[in-house]
Amino acid sequence: MSFQEQLQTLRKARGLSQEKLAEIIGISRQAVAKWEVGQSYPDIARLISISDFFNVSIDKLVNDYEENSHLNIVSNKVNDLNGDVIDFLCKAKKSTYAGNGEEIKASRPNSHDFEYVEGELKYIDTYLGGKQFSGEEALWRNDIPLWSMNYAGRVLDEAFSEKFLKEVLSLVSKDNPYRGPIIHEKGQHKYHCIIKGKFEWFQGYEEIYFNNNKVYECFFHGGVIK
Repeated sequence: MSFQEQLQTLRKARGLSQEKLAEIIGISRQAVAKWEVGQSYPDIARLISISDFFNVSIDKLVNDYEENSHLNIVSNKVNDLNGDVIDFLCKAKKSTYAGNGEEIKASRPNSHDFEYVEGELKYIDTYLGGKQFSGEEALWRNDIPLWSMNYAGRVLDEAFSEKFLKEVLSLVSKDNPYRGPIIHEKGQHKYHCIIKGKFEWFQGYEEIYFNNNKVYECFFHGGVIK
């Protein structure tokens, strides 16, 4: 079922008019009308609001990925950086936090820091907090910054599994070198990731459900350093 069909079905099941749904989400009725006929699609923030209001996962809202490719919830090909940089980034991610790599000396009070180096390329991931956290991943070539990504997230429920999150993050790929894959499921755990933009300039959101209950979420954004 396409996004516009999902939205209409959910709205009507609640007995809401387009105008009332627009009021709840904080947009115009015309925007809702355009979504429901496929003339436009919500941005990430609105998509999350719809997901939270109807208490449905994002992958249910946009179940037909091919039809909803306008949402950019598909792999974003990297064109402007050399392939070796992206390969290095993926390897670095898999070798540090996601791969249970050892932390290096904290760069800031009570920060958690990871570093991975190969030749002239360097990757550093540093974050603060635990159940509610924020951090940054960045790349350098010969100590000149190339790319960075900021992130902030929180654990919403005790059912959250750090082991599952690390498993998901270890699946990072060259076609989608941000966090985890678009969808990953294991047992009662389900992970979703949506991205808008390209590697050079992007924003995204990831969430984890356990037994259909959202237990974790994280926002991220970044791009090339010039």
